[in-house]
Amino acid sequence: MSTIYPVILPVPDTIKNRKGRAGAAYLSGYARCALKISCRKSGIFLSRILKNENGSPLPFEGYFWSLTHKPKYVGAVVAPSGIGMDVEEIRPRPAALFRKIADDREWNLTNADPDKLFFRYWTSKESVLKASGKGLGDLSKCRIEEVIDETMLMIRYGEKKLLIAHCYFDGHIASVVKNDFDIQWTFPKAPAAGIFCSKDGSDGVDPEPVIRTAAKFLRKFPAPGLFA
Repeated sequence: MSTIYPVILPVPDTIKNRKGRAGAAYLSGYARCALKISCRKSGIFLSRILKNENGSPLPFEGYFWSLTHKPKYVGAVVAPSGIGMDVEEIRPRPAALFRKIADDREWNLTNADPDKLFFRYWTSKESVLKASGKGLGDLSKCRIEEVIDETMLMIRYGEKKLLIAHCYFDGHIASVVKNDFDIQWTFPKAPAAGIFCSKDGSDGVDPEPVIRTAAKFLRKFPAPGLFA
């Protein structure tokens, strides 16, 4: 498996309008639909997915996975080794947050737009922490080693160096741990009726139509013309 397929799905308005815990639960379920697509693109059968007591994803059948969900987009990826993915909308951030995310040496590695760079660094470090199974308590251990170009950078995490790939779309940035993998960013068209996935990623019965809706979409995948 030399290619991995990070999948990004636009969030339907019916899910965007849900707030609080219910909204977060729907986004999480919708992200699992993106994971199913990543698995199918990779030729992997998605069995039951679980997390440990710290909330970190546990491998299934020897495969590692990562989810990310934001108000407008969700994403997921599967890989044969530790993997992390994150999506954020690029927007202005307070100066105090810049100091928490990176030090002066890191900010001076490039003259890129500050707001864009903030989320490039943030999503990269978040992806590394997800891949390692650690929380934000290890954020200070993630250091930007090199900004290679607009779509890749290198992070040092402890004794390891990890290559991160980026994708920019609709005012957002997605980052994923690349290392030796080839990356094929995948943007399926949003299904008109929605996608159905149960909480553990398997097919099942869900009382809400928005997450129910992708059974048809997933059965058709990867039919010609499905992707934009």
